[in-house]
Amino acid sequence: MTATPATPVTAIPAPSSCVTGEGRFTFTSTTRLTADPALARAAEWTRQVLTPATGLRLPEGPGGVEFRLVEGLAPEEYRLTATTRSVLIEASAPPGAFYGAQTLRQLLDPAAYRAARTGERAWSIPEVTIRDAPRYGWRGCLIDVARHFLPKPDLLRYIDLLAAHKLNVLHLHLTDDQGWRLEIRKYPKLTEVGAWRRESPLGARRHRLFDGRPHGGYYTQDDIREVVSYAADRFVTIVPEIDLPGHTQAAIAAYPQLGNLATPLEVRTEWGVGENVLNVSDETIAFFTDVLDEVLELFPGRYVCVGGDETPKTQWNESVPAKERIRELGLRDADELQSWLMRHFTDYLLARGRKPLGWDELLEGGLPPGVTVGAWRGHTCTATAARAGHDVVVSPFAETYLDFRQAEGDQEPVPIGSVTSLEAVHSFDPVPPGLAERDRILGAQAALWTEHIDSPRLLDYMAFPRLAAFAEAMWSDERDFDDFLVRLAVHEKRLDALSVEYRPATGPHPWQRRPDAPGHPRTRAEIDRELAIWTSNLHP
Repeated sequence: MTATPATPVTAIPAPSSCVTGEGRFTFTSTTRLTADPALARAAEWTRQVLTPATGLRLPEGPGGVEFRLVEGLAPEEYRLTATTRSVLIEASAPPGAFYGAQTLRQLLDPAAYRAARTGERAWSIPEVTIRDAPRYGWRGCLIDVARHFLPKPDLLRYIDLLAAHKLNVLHLHLTDDQGWRLEIRKYPKLTEVGAWRRESPLGARRHRLFDGRPHGGYYTQDDIREVVSYAADRFVTIVPEIDLPGHTQAAIAAYPQLGNLATPLEVRTEWGVGENVLNVSDETIAFFTDVLDEVLELFPGRYVCVGGDETPKTQWNESVPAKERIRELGLRDADELQSWLMRHFTDYLLARGRKPLGWDELLEGGLPPGVTVGAWRGHTCTATAARAGHDVVVSPFAETYLDFRQAEGDQEPVPIGSVTSLEAVHSFDPVPPGLAERDRILGAQAALWTEHIDSPRLLDYMAFPRLAAFAEAMWSDERDFDDFLVRLAVHEKRLDALSVEYRPATGPHPWQRRPDAPGHPRTRAEIDRELAIWTSNLHP
């Protein structure tokens, strides 16, 4: 990126190509906004967000700001040209126009991010020429709403935050041992029983502390339709996750016939990997096929995640029906039984024109063509999946899990894992060194697992500003951290205007600390040793 020092472009993510001049375009009460009909959504969004903050009506018609449809640009690519007399945003498709509109907003004073006017001011942007396109097509963030429920208004707010950072995928982790968050009409007990637990751990599980407070919540089907529509208007795709066959204790608590034990279970109140997994009966398979039927009605996107991670085989190894199923199918062991079970669900999705996404443990039993792998256990899994011919979404927990602590010291709230610093996130590259199959890497996603994130305020703290650094890593080839910090100082004013309670560079504010909830800090060397053990049976 090149820019004159006097008028630096402060947009995050950093534009691919940028040249600034010495003049400025000034918005006035007569400034009009017009768009080719194919790009009208971006123009309407621009009007909706800028009018309350600026007090300018931006009526439709030829004038100062134009969205123009052109050929020769990729769907998410745009050109923005601002002179002293006009602003032109060119794109070949609606997503590119929308990202051009986001950059237009970023070029304005940070007060453009407020919900209403805060006083009289001149609204202008620098004379600038930007040509911009993303580095990766999958620029995502996972939010775990199963461990701690995120109410719908807060979820909508996060969709706006993702869009503001030009992220385009929201992976919703909807089900787990500790809660089921999606209404299923055919099986109402999934939310009547499975959507709440009687208490939650307080801090890391090793301390055996609990808060004694019931926790719960779920999204109705109309809630989900609203969320999906809201996201689509901002060019964010929702990827739902129904975790199978492990991480299912909440479902088993609601419908005991899904499990392997004769004794009833409650929705799990501890973190970590639980022993309770689904049985492999035809009835259980039919149950979750019914669940996925409703999921497909609600989520029109191409991708559906069916989990497949962290599935202990203890109950299957002790289960007479599971052993009979293994023998009946001519399988070798319980690991192959999981592969057989998961293939049913991936085949189901493929037959309906969807693309199944599963965590990288599925590689251990072999995967059919068409299954996309979520690689969370490091470069070994990424390379193994890509070389086996699978598309890969990269999300390594040592680099992109934003529930990991941000710095050394006990001041961090519920410090777990190794340190995932702002600089480390900014330097993240999803492609393993030496990988020839680079075209198999769709992109990457950061992850906000919420075992220890029990409020929207803490979610803000753990997400930002690291999510801004991740967005830049996914959008731009630039890796100038010092330049990023200069632009971040301006970007934090935007986050302030949006009331995002990000982590200050100097450390948490007093109210952002959690001395009541002790963590479990670990070193990166410990994490790397664990990764090596987990992936020792894979050969990239």
